[in-house]
Amino acid sequence: MSSFLTYLAFAVMIAVAVVLLAGLRNMMMGGPGNRSQKLMRLRVMLQAIAVIIIVGALYFAR
Repeated sequence: MSSFLTYLAFAVMIAVAVVLLAGLRNMMMGGPGNRSQKLMRLRVMLQAIAVIIIVGALYFAR
């Protein structure tokens, strides 16, 4: 169970990085502000999910 949560946490952290880079790219290219807001909300949501998964992995690793 713990190794599954570890791999899941890594996958979500990679997703956070991808969304962050997409947001930075949108900002650097002068894209629409609405898209930047959506990407920021998605990033924050993914970060919250990552934190929950990491805490769960640490809890079940005991």
